[in-house]
Amino acid sequence: MELQGSITINGRRYEKGDTVPWYAIYPFFMVHMGAFGVSGFFMAYSAKGAPLPFLYLHGGFACLVYLVFYMTLFGVDRVRWMFINAALGLFGIYAQIDWILALFDRQAGDYSVWQHAIPFLYYVLYTFLLHQMVLDVFKARSDDRRRRRIDGLYIVVSVLVYGLIWLSQR
Repeated sequence: MELQGSITINGRRYEKGDTVPWYAIYPFFMVHMGAFGVSGFFMAYSAKGAPLPFLYLHGGFACLVYLVFYMTLFGVDRVRWMFINAALGLFGIYAQIDWILALFDRQAGDYSVWQHAIPFLYYVLYTFLLHQMVLDVFKARSDDRRRRRIDGLYIVVSVLVYGLIWLSQR
């Protein structure tokens, strides 16, 4: 992957435009963000629930740090598209959060919009990271034809998964 900003990884400095292998980035962020996302999910949706100010401080700060890394790794334009796609994909996010909560005998409608903000943002950040990883693993980032195929397949699979989850809840 070609960096969109400078970063230090394991004591080695990489400058904007340098190429970094995907395995130097994604495993760390997938595990790290997965752990923070799960903790944010349980803080937001546990029976007692964390106080909203704590949830927002914990999750909001972490998401802000991830956004800084995302802009360095992927660039402002890709991050902008992440938020555009998230706005368009609220249906899918809501369906999947509702499905996950159903595993705990709860529904998304049981919680206020404010409690959903941090888990939704983690979901957006995590699925964006997953999509970027797929682009890099299949070497599709700089190959327009391959990238369009991966993007199209990603959209089709996402819509199918979201739709099936939503239909299974009805």
